Amino acid sequence: MAQTDNHLVIMAGGVGSRFWPMSTAECPKQFIDVLGVGRSLIQLTYNRFADVVPSKNVWVVTNQKYVGLVHEQLPDIPFNHILSEPCRRNTAPCVAYVSWRIKKENPKANIVVSPSDHIVTDEKEFRRVVGNCLKFTAETDAIVTLGMKPTRPETGYGYIQADLTAASARNREIFRVDQFREKPDLETAERYIRQNNFFWNAGIFIWSASTIINAFRIYQPGVARIFERIMDVLGTDDEQRVIDEVYPECENISVDYAIMEKAEEIFVCPADFGWSDLGTWGSLLAQTQHDIYGNTVIGKDVRLFDSRNCIVHTTEEKKVVIQGLDGYIVAEQNGKLLICRLSEEQRLKQFTGEG
Repeated sequence: MAQTDNHLVIMAGGVGSRFWPMSTAECPKQFIDVLGVGRSLIQLTYNRFADVVPSKNVWVVTNQKYVGLVHEQLPDIPFNHILSEPCRRNTAPCVAYVSWRIKKENPKANIVVSPSDHIVTDEKEFRRVVGNCLKFTAETDAIVTLGMKPTRPETGYGYIQADLTAASARNREIFRVDQFREKPDLETAERYIRQNNFFWNAGIFIWSASTIINAFRIYQPGVARIFERIMDVLGTDDEQRVIDEVYPECENISVDYAIMEKAEEIFVCPADFGWSDLGTWGSLLAQTQHDIYGNTVIGKDVRLFDSRNCIVHTTEEKKVVIQGLDGYIVAEQNGKLLICRLSEEQRLKQFTGEG
């Protein structure tokens, strides 16, 4: 398989503001420097696929109002590879649109689909795993999803139950999927952890363009007919106008429900490369380096006294001094300051009207 046939799709349509006050509806978390490393989450996502997918084969599907942000933050990808959704229709129409568009450009394309707002700590292992899976899907009609080896009984992730009794004949690291499981309660998650064949569903998918399009034709014929009907205008000056007209016709459904839970040739590659979806301030605390008291600090000059298990993100302040907090979020951006118990994070929208 030539690397020139490898394509990356970054899904960046989310409009949420989970990391308020840094993220807002105008600039959601995928476009901000959550980790304080000088690069946004979407830039980190793009960078970790280096040596796997050439820049000319990178695609981003996003909301219309974020096209400029994507172009500004990822200037090396072709501007006509930034696909604009006129309305939110979940991940299945997003995947269908970009898959037909890629196939029009390269019928031999082999595609990896990734969210824009996750983090990975071992990028070398990540690239090895993704390259391994791309080779597998280029040689088969299989659909592959990455399964993260769980480190705790997490109730915020969906799970993949794998059949580990026999690996694929073509690749000893890849196994058939027995079943996809919804986000469990704590008791169920603890049971999953005690077994060795349950993995977190990271939402990273790998397939050939032909395979995923055929899957849509079989399992989502309504969506397939929409994109078959407009195939001639994809890649032309009329593409956006036509997409704006037909996209609202697509069913609002995730690719998990639409394809993954129905198709037969579904495989999982268990992997361990330090993954997190960074859905909350709490997950950022869990995935970043702590001091001996369990605090994470992202900022230039932050001093903590008698404080434990806190996440502090104050990159715009010259000096921050905190005393006597246990289990708190402290975050500041653009003149807005948040001080909130980590245990109350889910109520941020209620508190702020924005989060």
